[in-house]
Amino acid sequence: MPSPVALTPRAKVLLGIGLLTLVALSVHRLWLAGPAGPYVAFGGETMGTTWEVKLASRDLGPDEIRAAAATAQAALDEVVGLMSTWEPDSEISRFNAHRSTEPFGISPHTAEVLAAAAEASVMTRNGFDVTVGPLVAAWGFGAATPPDEPPSDERLAKLRERVGHRLLELDADTGTLRKRHPDLEVDVSAIAKGYGVDRVARALEAEGHRDYLVEVGGELRGSGTRLDGQTWRVAIERPSEGMRVIHEALDLADTAMATSGDYRNYYERDGRRVSHTIDPRTGRPITHELASVSVVHESAMWADALATGLNVLGPAAGYHVAETLGLPAYFILRREGGFQSRPTSAMQTLLAASLPAEEAGRDR
Repeated sequence: MPSPVALTPRAKVLLGIGLLTLVALSVHRLWLAGPAGPYVAFGGETMGTTWEVKLASRDLGPDEIRAAAATAQAALDEVVGLMSTWEPDSEISRFNAHRSTEPFGISPHTAEVLAAAAEASVMTRNGFDVTVGPLVAAWGFGAATPPDEPPSDERLAKLRERVGHRLLELDADTGTLRKRHPDLEVDVSAIAKGYGVDRVARALEAEGHRDYLVEVGGELRGSGTRLDGQTWRVAIERPSEGMRVIHEALDLADTAMATSGDYRNYYERDGRRVSHTIDPRTGRPITHELASVSVVHESAMWADALATGLNVLGPAAGYHVAETLGLPAYFILRREGGFQSRPTSAMQTLLAASLPAEEAGRDR
């Protein structure tokens, strides 16, 4: 396992020294931005959200840009084809429909994600769990709608019988996955976007690109520098429901960042927030003061999973786990009248090496 070292939808604010002139080019589901600044940009749609890549190269003409964009989209399409719970023919959907405890063959890519998910579950003390889907649906998230009444204790107890990462057995040697409960289901949405970022990065590097910033649904990975020699600068978003505002920023140098928060996907009942983040240990939405947590790691997949698990654990237990693991993590807590920031020791080191926050937003 790589040693551990963020945004739900990331801030769409471009500040800084260059203004890109956007050129509307219809290329399948892709958009492209011309080379008017220290990088070229292109993007599209995936996993119910958007993706974007910025490449820094002086040798990119229109054909090369289109080729790189198609490479990125193809990598993401493969992830969707294997792991989407919305696509009935995906590998994960077919496994979920496999109501049996017999082994089920899976691809090396799916095995890679589920192996990381299992380890992330242990690292976050069961805060991260890819089998939590039935509980998420019971509270009205995902493909479901908010119920007229909260699920009863009896229903939650019944659902929890088929939830738990230890009910899922991965045999990497044989490339098979097995359920210990026939009704167990897998949903990798809390790790797949990060994995998609890593897959795009690998695909770009295979084509010789070394200077890039990849983003999928707010999860980011940066490599190398921009054409002006500057490191990729990324923002941690302030967890507010209104206008998206930069809360903190750091340089993303050959590493990745992901954020988990409850400030975008929720509903209110009886004046109380019902978060889409469900604690698999209780079967209920989180209710603590932690608004978001951002994690930096060499892998976007790992950053994605760990940020989710720490968010479930909350401001005290999550912070303790992050410090114990030596993770650069940035916790934002809700306080009366505003927010309180609590970066881990490793994150403080990263922030100290970055530019002041007022210079943030140059890239994302």
